[in-house]
Amino acid sequence: MMRIVFMGTPDFAVPTLGAVLGAGHEVAAVYTQPPRAAGRGLAPRKSPVQLLAEAKHIPVLTPERLKGKDEQERFRDLEVDVAVVVAYGLILPKPVLDAARLGCFNLHASLLPRWRGAAPIQRAIMAGDAETGNAIMRMAEGLDTGPICLMERVAIGADETAGALHDRLAARGANLMVRALSELEQGQLDCREQGDGATYASKIEAADTPIDWARPAAELHNQILGLSPHPGAWFEAELNGKRERIKVLRAITADNQGDPGTLLDDRLTVACGEGALRLTEIQRAGKRPMSADEFLRGVPLAKGTAVL
Repeated sequence: MMRIVFMGTPDFAVPTLGAVLGAGHEVAAVYTQPPRAAGRGLAPRKSPVQLLAEAKHIPVLTPERLKGKDEQERFRDLEVDVAVVVAYGLILPKPVLDAARLGCFNLHASLLPRWRGAAPIQRAIMAGDAETGNAIMRMAEGLDTGPICLMERVAIGADETAGALHDRLAARGANLMVRALSELEQGQLDCREQGDGATYASKIEAADTPIDWARPAAELHNQILGLSPHPGAWFEAELNGKRERIKVLRAITADNQGDPGTLLDDRLTVACGEGALRLTEIQRAGKRPMSADEFLRGVPLAKGTAVL
């Protein structure tokens, strides 16, 4: 078994920390992002990784950055064999990369070099990719540019949301990381340089979320699934005399035609630039997600109504 430092922050990283502990490795410390203001009261909220680490009585470190000499010396003083990094949120400078005896290894949720960067799961779905996966990478300076040690391909379901794919990849990635650590410990881990064809999964921004009904239905279907459940693709409609933003969490394509942004029936089928979308799960501001049928019982929208 090896002495490890674990570096991660969101829900995606939690299964890997649990799997590393379950495999019997010693986790000397956990690095995670500091508590951030969240919720209506904006109270500081610890990361999911910090909560698990504290429950397991593992020391937790939450530096704002790793560029300072003191932080780098503190990391080096841990004297670990390996650093396991999963969606940590900070770039590791070279002194940190060099401090772990056997190196730093990152779990990335894509088939590198495709979708390097911050939002690989969302971008894969939004681009209409048929498959994605997990990669274990020996970290180097640069954004997701290090040699690939292990990779596992995963098919993307035809109607799979980013949230569902996130959970599948998190669970499978945890097992892949444990396998990588086992092979590393035995001196059998083979890491090879990435090939050509890199693409970049930029962070999801507010500009990615509005639905433009002039686009083809197939593209909008991918946008909706790729942004579901958070932050959610949205449109606006007049409800009870007031314009309201409505998130679309699920939809299915249809062959209907009409003026883009027009309701084609009483089932929330909206005409697009090519084809149409029938909205099947939506969420009003401040409300829980609901089916289209449930929504229409409370707020009927007639055929021919324009949505924005």
